[in-house]
Order: sequence, then structure tokens, then C-alpha cells
Amino acid sequence: MSNTAESWLDQRLDKLALPKALPESLPEVPSFNPEMLPEELRSYVLDVAQRIQCPPEYCAVSALALLSGLIGHKVRMRPKQHDDWEIVIVLWAVLVGDPSAMKTPAIKAMRFPIDGIEADARREHEKAAKAHKEEVELFDVAKAAAKKKAKEQAAKGDMDAAKATLSSVSEPTPPAPAERLILNDATVEKAGELMNQFNNHLTILRDELAGLLAKLQQEENAAERAFYLECFNGDSRFTYDRIGRGTVAIERCALNIIGGIQPSKLAPIVRGAKGTVNDGLIQRFQLAVWPDAKQSWQWIDRRPAPKAKERFAQVFYRLHSLELGVDDDGNPPAWRFTPDAQELFIEWMTEINIECRSGNLSPLMAEHLLKMPKTVGSLALLFAVIEGEQGSVGETSTARALEWADFLRAHAERLYSAATNSGIQGAKLILKRRNKLPNPFKVKQVKQRGWQGLDTTDAVQGALDLLVEHGYLTEMEVPTTGRPRIDFYWHSEYIPNQESE
Repeated sequence: MSNTAESWLDQRLDKLALPKALPESLPEVPSFNPEMLPEELRSYVLDVAQRIQCPPEYCAVSALALLSGLIGHKVRMRPKQHDDWEIVIVLWAVLVGDPSAMKTPAIKAMRFPIDGIEADARREHEKAAKAHKEEVELFDVAKAAAKKKAKEQAAKGDMDAAKATLSSVSEPTPPAPAERLILNDATVEKAGELMNQFNNHLTILRDELAGLLAKLQQEENAAERAFYLECFNGDSRFTYDRIGRGTVAIERCALNIIGGIQPSKLAPIVRGAKGTVNDGLIQRFQLAVWPDAKQSWQWIDRRPAPKAKERFAQVFYRLHSLELGVDDDGNPPAWRFTPDAQELFIEWMTEINIECRSGNLSPLMAEHLLKMPKTVGSLALLFAVIEGEQGSVGETSTARALEWADFLRAHAERLYSAATNSGIQGAKLILKRRNKLPNPFKVKQVKQRGWQGLDTTDAVQGALDLLVEHGYLTEMEVPTTGRPRIDFYWHSEYIPNQESE
């Protein structure tokens, strides 16, 4: 560029108005309302949130997902009065936040009753295994004696007596495996075997869900991804064939999932859910919460509230031991809404179905909302069981579930903003790292950096367009011997300090 052109450009940049602040990339979310939780859970959730200084919604969704696993296949929900549409309680929760957001401590604080139940089960299994070992030793002695006596009887020609003697000694039945409620890392095959052994649902706990979700995105893990998709339904049959294990049929696939993820790792996963690869996996994380980061911190050192903690634990123990029987066909009971509750559900479900078909929502958001009736039905049934309702789901439990629906929708909008508002996030990242770019620079120079979310030409161009629109850059077409090139110039107050690169 000639000296005259450079001078003209400098004067033009100097006269430009001050840049405007970039818009917020995250939609607002409401504050958590403790009244959305049953009273027996509420006090301990708030106590933990205050002591470890985490958003209470982290604790709340973790507790609800864990409790849903304890109900498992014991009771189901039929949201219509005559139709056979049936919901099995399965909840997938994801806690979105930075590494310092206290996601893992929140999950750990909520799972202590589950750990206690599993510890009791292991102790009982150890006792049973020890008793079984003694019974086997006695069986071996009795079997040897019976064989000796039967041999004598057979030698005398009394074959019926010999058979009776041998059959009089029966091998002791081995104890059932210790009950499992939590999985951290298991193959599909092992998870399937455990599902067939227990009536409760298993819950996968992952401190960091990014690894699991990234794994499921890989083409070679398509079968495993299909397995997880079926597990969300709660009552699907899944069969796999392996050379080592043979054919294993899982009669009722059901898995709850709870885990944390960082926003920077979530964004590419959400963007990957668009288009042909979208099979609804990310939309199944219905209990997704992405609260605002806490801006303050203080030293807190006190004991957990004992009464609140005990009441909280008792809900887990009660649901774990819950027995509601089966119907004449051997199926678990199915509850329906009471008349008042039914009206609330019909009104809400009509509204979201009309909205989702209006074309005014992003495809991801519409798909998410269309899965929400299962979530609302699950939460309403869960609240009804916790509150001790019998045979049907009442108005209070349903209203509470619908309040959750509104709350979770706001968080879902923030979740999917990682895809729909990625240009804002990219623009902010370029602005933050402007010292690593020359002045002027080209689209390919940004793309070559490999920065998060800026790995395609379209993504970079979208981010740069925003920076131009808000007054941080000027876009200039530069003639060349071939096609003209596009250069981007930082405005004077945003020219990088070349020495800091």
C-alpha cells in the first residue's frame, strides 16, 4: 500500500466512532426458587449450596436425578387418562460451569445416601458370601456321604433309593450380587448385565462429561451412542452380540446421567448437534443448568445442618425400599394425573407443541422442548412419590414440575446459545487475543491459530463481521493481480502492541 493510501486509512480509522460493546452471548437465566423442591430436600440443598458456595441448582438437579434412579421401574407415569403413553422416570443432568464453579463438590454432597445404600449392600453381600462358602463346604461333605450311601444302595440293586439319596442333597444357591446404583465408567456390555440384575436404574456419575460426549461422537462408537439413546427411554429392549459374551438381551434399558462440563468444552459439542449428526443426544440432557458464575466468596466453616441432612437422606432410603407391587400382568403400576393436574398439563403441553411448530424457534430448541413432556411427567411423578401421594399425581406436584419446565427452558436457551451465538463468543475471543494478530490481518490468519470455535472459515468470518459491525475493525478490499483480497484493520485504540506478541 502506498504512503498516500496508508495516510488516508489512518485518518479514516482515527475519525471512526468509539467501538460499541459486544452483546452478551449468554441469555439471562432466572434465580433458583427453593420452593421448586419438596420440603424434605430443600433445607439440605440450600445448606450445601451455602457451605460450599455453589449455585443451588447444581445440588438440586443432582439430587433429583439420583432419586429418579431409586424409583426405577417401580412405578410409571401415564400423562393421558385413556391413552397407553407411558413414561419411565429417567433424568439426565448436566452442570455447566467453569472449573472453579464447585460442580463436583455439589454432586458429591448429594450422593452420600446412595453411597451409604451401596455400602450396606456390599456388607450384606460379604456376609452372605461368607455364609455361602460355609454352606458349600457342608454341601461337599454331605454330597460325599450321599454318594457313598447311594453307591451301597446301587450295589444292592435298589436304584430308586440311590437316586433319592443323591437328590436329597442340593447345592446351596449363591448369593445375589451386591446391589449397584452408581456407575463411573463401564462398557455397554457390563452396564447391560447390571441392568438385568436390579430393579433400580443405574446412574452414571462423571465429574467431566466432555470425555464421554466426545467419545460418543466418534464414528467407531456409533453402537454405544445408540445404546445411550435407548437408555433415555427407560423401557426399550436392547440386544448386543459379542464373541466373548455371546448374546445379551437387556429387557429394560435405563440409565440416568449426572455430570459437569465446562462452557468451552460444551460449545463444540452443541455446535456438532446441528445438521445430519443431530440424533437428539444433547437434547436428552433435560436437567441442564448453566447458572451465572458467583462473583463473591467468603470463608464459611460450619457443620452441615444435621436435621436437614437426615431428612434428605431419609427420602433416599424410603424410595430405595419402596414397594408398590405389580398388576395382574406383572407390570409395575402406572399413575395418572388427577383432574386438576391433568388440566395444567394439557394447557402447558398444548402451548409448547404449538410454539415448536410455529417455526419461530431454533431447531435445537424446538427439539429440546418436544422432549420436555417426558421430563415434566417424570418430575411430577417423582414429586408425588416423595410427597407420599398414592395412585395418582396431584395438582401440587404437577405445578412444581411445570415450574421446573420454565426454569429449565431458560437454561436450555443458554445451553443452545453455544451454537446459535457462537459468532459473539468468537468475536470476544479474537478481541481478547488481538495482540497475537498482525495489523492488518486476513481470515486465514485467524483460522490458522486454531482457537476454540474458530476452526472454520465461516466461523471466523461471522466473528469478524460482528467486530466490524461494532466498530472494532474496518474491512477493506485490496486490489491484487488476481482476485482482490480482504484485509481487516484494527481501529487505532485496538491496534495490537506488536512487542507483546
